[in-house]
Amino acid sequence: MATLPIWPPPPSNSESPAFDWIFEDPRSKTLLAEVEQVAHSKANVLITGETGTGKELIARHLHYRSARCNGPFVVVSCGAFSETLVDAELFGYESGAFAGAFGTQIGWFEAAHGGTIFLDEINDLPLMVQNKLLRVLQEHEIVRLGGRKPIPIDVRIVAAATGDLEEMVQRKCFRKDLYYRLNVVSLHVLTLRERPGDIVPLARYFMEVYSRKLGYPRLRLTPQAERLLMQAPWPGNVRELENTIHRTLLLCDGEVIDAADLRLLPPPAKSHSAVSAPHKHVPAAPAPMLAPAHSAATTALQQAIRQLCQAQGGDLHQTVEDTLLREVFHYCHYSQSETARLLGLSRNIVRARLIRLGAINTSRKTSVFSEFTSSPFFSNKDIP
Repeated sequence: MATLPIWPPPPSNSESPAFDWIFEDPRSKTLLAEVEQVAHSKANVLITGETGTGKELIARHLHYRSARCNGPFVVVSCGAFSETLVDAELFGYESGAFAGAFGTQIGWFEAAHGGTIFLDEINDLPLMVQNKLLRVLQEHEIVRLGGRKPIPIDVRIVAAATGDLEEMVQRKCFRKDLYYRLNVVSLHVLTLRERPGDIVPLARYFMEVYSRKLGYPRLRLTPQAERLLMQAPWPGNVRELENTIHRTLLLCDGEVIDAADLRLLPPPAKSHSAVSAPHKHVPAAPAPMLAPAHSAATTALQQAIRQLCQAQGGDLHQTVEDTLLREVFHYCHYSQSETARLLGLSRNIVRARLIRLGAINTSRKTSVFSEFTSSPFFSNKDIP
C-alpha cells in the first residue's frame, strides 16, 4: 500500500508531496504556483477565503518554503481575546503594567522573532490595536505594555481574513493604511465547491488518515458516493468534508462506502413545474417583497412574537435577543466567527454576549497559538 504524505511537511526547502497530492483541481494548482512564487520573499501576505478553506495551511506552506523555515511559526487568533487583553498578548507587558501583571511577559511578536507570525481573523482586531500594529509594520519594533524601551523584531506577517476588509475600510472599521501594509501580496483560497477537483482526493486522504487511527482496513468509495460528494454544496468547506468522512467511518460496517453511508442530503431536484413550460400565457403577478420561504419564516416569527407579547410581562426585547443569539450559535455549530457573520455583528460583541449567557466557557485562558485539532490537514503545529 502506498504511503500517503503527512501534513505538515518538515521545515525544509524540499518539495512538499502533500501539497501536490491534496491540490488536484487546476484552480488549486494555480494558487499553489502563486504561493511558490512569493514564499521566498519577505513581503507581507494577506490570505482571504471562507472559514474552513485552509488559509492556515497556505500560511504554513509559505513559512516552510521561505528562508525562515527553521524559525518559529506562531499562530495568533485575533478574535480569541477581549479588547483589554489583545494588546498584552500580541506585544507583551512589563511587571505592574496592569492589575495582576506580575513579572515581564513577552508577546507573540517577540515569540515569532526570526520566523513568521500568522494573524488569523485579522478582521476581528480592535482599532486601538490596529494603530499599534501599523507602527510595528513601519518601524519593525514593538513596545511592551507598560514599557518604554523599543524592542527590534524580525518577523514576516501573514494575515488571514474571512470578512471583506475593503468593505470594512469603507465603513471605517479597519484602517486603510494598515490594510495596504498587510496586502502587499493577496492570495484568495477558493471554497471547496469552487474547486471540485479537490473533493474526492481530499475525501480519500481523510479516509486513509482516519482508517489508520481507527484501526480499520483500507476502505474505498463507490462511484455513486464520489458523485454525491462532488454534488454536495459543502458550506463548511474542507473542515465539513473531513468531519463527514470521519463520521462515515465511525458508522460504516463494510469496506466499501456507498452514497447512503455518507448520510448527505441529495442535491435538490428540479420541480416538474419548472421543467415543463406552460401552454398558455398567464400574466405574472406582482413579485412579493420576500421570497416564499422567507415569507413563511417571517409569518411564523411574527406569530411567535405575538405569543410572547401575550405570555411575557416585560423584558421582551432581551428575551428575543438572547434566544436569537443562542439559536444562531447552535445553527453555526458553535462557531463564533460564523455566528458574527450571520448576525452582522463583530466577533468581539458576539463573544461578550455569549459569555454573558454562559454559552461559552471562559474559565481557561484560550491559547493564542489556536487549539490543536486532530486533523492532519490543519494540525500538528510546529511551535518552537
